[in-house]
Amino acid sequence: MAETFATETALHPSSFTTGASRPKAFESSFTPVQPHSLADMGLAPKDLFPLILRRLFLHGDQSGLEISKQLRLPFGNVEPVLSALKTNQLIAHKASAANNDFVFELLPKGAEQARLAIERSTYCGAAPVSIEEYNASVIRQSLKNFHPTMPEVQHSFSDLVLSKLLIAQVGQAVSSGKSMFLYGAPGNGKSQIAKRVIRAIDPIVWIPRALSIGGEVIRIFDPSVHKEVPLPENECLSIDEPIDSRWVRIERPFISVGGELTPAHLEASINPITNIIEAPIHIKSNCGCLAIEDLGRQQISVRELLNRWIVPMGEGHDFVNLPSGRQIRLPFDQLLIFTTNLDPNQLCDEAFMRRMPYKIEVCDPTESQFRQLFELRRQQYGFEFQNGIVDYLIEYFYKRKNRPFRFCHVDDLLGHARDFCTFHEVPLVLNRDVLEMAILNYFSGTESVH
Repeated sequence: MAETFATETALHPSSFTTGASRPKAFESSFTPVQPHSLADMGLAPKDLFPLILRRLFLHGDQSGLEISKQLRLPFGNVEPVLSALKTNQLIAHKASAANNDFVFELLPKGAEQARLAIERSTYCGAAPVSIEEYNASVIRQSLKNFHPTMPEVQHSFSDLVLSKLLIAQVGQAVSSGKSMFLYGAPGNGKSQIAKRVIRAIDPIVWIPRALSIGGEVIRIFDPSVHKEVPLPENECLSIDEPIDSRWVRIERPFISVGGELTPAHLEASINPITNIIEAPIHIKSNCGCLAIEDLGRQQISVRELLNRWIVPMGEGHDFVNLPSGRQIRLPFDQLLIFTTNLDPNQLCDEAFMRRMPYKIEVCDPTESQFRQLFELRRQQYGFEFQNGIVDYLIEYFYKRKNRPFRFCHVDDLLGHARDFCTFHEVPLVLNRDVLEMAILNYFSGTESVH
């Protein structure tokens, strides 16, 4: 039924959208405002002691203003903490600085405490955010607050050729904020679909640089998976108070993991280089999308992975084990997408599949979709096509060989054709000679070319 419907509606998504060229903008209701005091942050002066002592030990003498900038706190909030450290004979004034400030140095007692703090962690960055603040931010920025409609979801897939049925299935899952399972033959765009689902939602979220848990600090912001989006200089916010710079404005996260996934990724772990506690991947993906690609090929068994997440998926929170042995409750709030080329019934038991409300098959393209994608990519690559070349390709290399269409074949074959033309210094024209060489290379020369 899905293939019949797809054949009848195999149109490019851009042809469905009417009216404005882009969907209406969504806006999150959360913007972190600079707190007035440490108490407003849920922090005590002693929570900042290790950060300041590590900073002075690792980076040398610093002024009070430099320390406050590193902590990303107003100087007025940091000054009393520096005074307390000085009173406790951990630091001392070394010299005067501008604006009634001082340059601070470690005293022997402070250096000893700094060494002990560094044994636990080298983190000396932004002051951490409390779990309570973080939980509230996730609730206000959750994907479950947004319900994109069909035209808005179509727009997010406008650079792909998908059936209206498939877009409707995926869009409904996104609108519901519930997890989905994409399965089907390889090469038909499951990964590309997963990457684009987040486009239908407000693209910006705020996340804390780090969390504070009973004296331990967990790093949330990770430049390797999060893309910072600074506020444009001329952009105005709907608030009059300054931003709390302990938070980072980022693109709504999309994190993709495949065969490299191990049990360690599911727990807070200590970075062996920095000795800093890193949040697990599902915490770093909160308010965004987490794609587990090629399910069944990870370094963790499917059963172990599903058993680890089956309760968080239902409850919306997870109990994360810290390296110290402490267990903390954190939000489990992201669009979770599993993709696989394998038979889902052989991978997952009934209990897990029941908690995966959207199970969506990504089918092979129809001939019409295959032709349409060739034309779309031809324009993007800058190719000219010899008359009838796509007919020749489909008749001799698909129909007569009983070879299934795959969406990936279009880009891969055109990529081979472009390489041929570049190497031989000829214009980008797809004729029989170029196509047959692309076919020979792409399909590994296992079938004769006539």
